[in-house]
Amino acid sequence: MRDTLNDMQLYLVDEFVEDYQEGLLTRRQVLKRIAAISGSMLFATSVLAACGDVQATAAPTAAATATTAATTAAGAAPTAAATAPPAPAGVNVAENDPAVTAAMVEFPGADATLMGYLARPAGDTPAPIILVCHENRGLTPHIQDVTRRLAKAGYVALAVDLLSRQGGTAAITNSDDVSGFLGQMPEGQPVQDFQSGLAYVKGQPFADGSKVGMVGFCYGGGVTWRVATKTPELKAAVPFYGPAPQVADVPGIQAAVLAIYAEQDERINAGIAEIEAAMQANSKTFEKEIYPGVNHAFHNDTGTRYSPDQAQAAWSRTLAWFEQYVKA
Repeated sequence: MRDTLNDMQLYLVDEFVEDYQEGLLTRRQVLKRIAAISGSMLFATSVLAACGDVQATAAPTAAATATTAATTAAGAAPTAAATAPPAPAGVNVAENDPAVTAAMVEFPGADATLMGYLARPAGDTPAPIILVCHENRGLTPHIQDVTRRLAKAGYVALAVDLLSRQGGTAAITNSDDVSGFLGQMPEGQPVQDFQSGLAYVKGQPFADGSKVGMVGFCYGGGVTWRVATKTPELKAAVPFYGPAPQVADVPGIQAAVLAIYAEQDERINAGIAEIEAAMQANSKTFEKEIYPGVNHAFHNDTGTRYSPDQAQAAWSRTLAWFEQYVKA
């Protein structure tokens, strides 16, 4: 059945298997998520069986699972979140930071009203645009914070909620349902939604529509790659450990791409050589950074894989890339 799933669906399936094997998801959770994406519990069971159906570490405790079940989709999957190292002072940007204006917004999509989180520098001077794509958990408080960080750096940043048709991430009470909704999206819909978001922001008087970039994380890194293949307005794109697009789509990329990877993220890193060769063969501007000693999702300061030092280094590199290719 794998051959009936698109590449982003396969990415989600493999990611959940990996999370299960590392003890970040229970067996029940991983089966539910894969079945929601594929439409088949039999397929979900067969995927685990093919991988040995074993966990490298203990699954989340009953207490941790119960705590997570009581939260909304804005929370993480059941992990030992308390063990995550704290973000250094100055990394996070408060909702009431006077240098930033931020709020949820609605805008027209191709087939529905879409939602997003818009953050921009206080004042009316037009600023460059950065689109932000969330992880497979939806538009979480963490992604909202990342959006405010971009605003504080001088950008009008819009994080599109790809769960808008379900009422938005905040309306989904069970975090295990988020991946199913994302996995069931028509293949081109995320790209279309971000193009709708870009059209909305470009129409605002505080945005400079001639200067546009995009950043995304994990699942959102894959979406960022795909938006870049279909959106010539992008001047720069920074996918964080996201699955690369089809090689046949690379000629459509006009953006300068900085791809961020984690040394221990073997599944995503297996695709580096192919996409790097394709970018070079098509004379595209491309650089990659592989951060040592860290794994997938190391930038997320609410997760157990967070690495403060490497996250700061990757973020500084991201801002420098946007400074060079978007603001210039």
